[in-house]
Amino acid sequence: MAGRLKGKVAVVTGAAPRGEGVGNGMAVAIMFAREGAKVVLVNRSVERAEKLAKTIKDEGGEASVFAGDVARADVCEAMADFTVKTYGRLDILHNNVGIGAPGTPETVTLENWNRVLEANLTTTMLCTKSCLPRMKASGGGSVIMVSSIAGALGLMGSSGAVAYSTAKAGLHGFTQSVAADYATQNIRANCIVVGSVHTPMVAHMGDEARERRRKMVPMQTEGTAWDIAYGAVYLASDESRWVTGLLLPIDGGLVALRTWPR
Repeated sequence: MAGRLKGKVAVVTGAAPRGEGVGNGMAVAIMFAREGAKVVLVNRSVERAEKLAKTIKDEGGEASVFAGDVARADVCEAMADFTVKTYGRLDILHNNVGIGAPGTPETVTLENWNRVLEANLTTTMLCTKSCLPRMKASGGGSVIMVSSIAGALGLMGSSGAVAYSTAKAGLHGFTQSVAADYATQNIRANCIVVGSVHTPMVAHMGDEARERRRKMVPMQTEGTAWDIAYGAVYLASDESRWVTGLLLPIDGGLVALRTWPR
């Protein structure tokens, strides 16, 4: 273990992947543990979280499981309490919960609209709300949001993604608001803007879509969950002690070079 997060306690929500392979939350949790953090794995499925905890422990890391639905305020409070009771402090919150649903403004159902905003935005607000007092008690901390290029670019598609894009764009504003509100309290808030990485969440799209997503990236390569995890370690560590309010694209240049000819 390199020890960049030694002595820190991290909460990773949505830690375990929904399918086979390595998801963003899983990679972040493993990397946090490899860097010396004690990690609380938050998931609705206790079985998947326990499997991830075993992976971390088999590598020599330390992890505990908290099962619950972080769309509920009482669950978020219990999660933060569990973390402090288990490890004595709370330094890092990595907000990784999120889902998508198809639909343009004409076709999206109100049910899907509300469900996507709750999963991406409300969970992040509730988890952050519960963890901030514990971070203040620990002398500061790092809150990391997970957004998407869908919240930064107008992505064209056959079925639309208005709810997902709106929710992810909302995380940008949430990040900067938290950063401004807590800058003087040694609590930093930053956001990773995830590009077209290949994870279990998008595996159902098939090989043709996977290749299309690769080709739209200026670097012409495919991102993985580990690319996201490396960025998260930086934002969680003291190396980024003077970084707050940052929207960090990890996307092979797609946001910065959006006019790149394809």
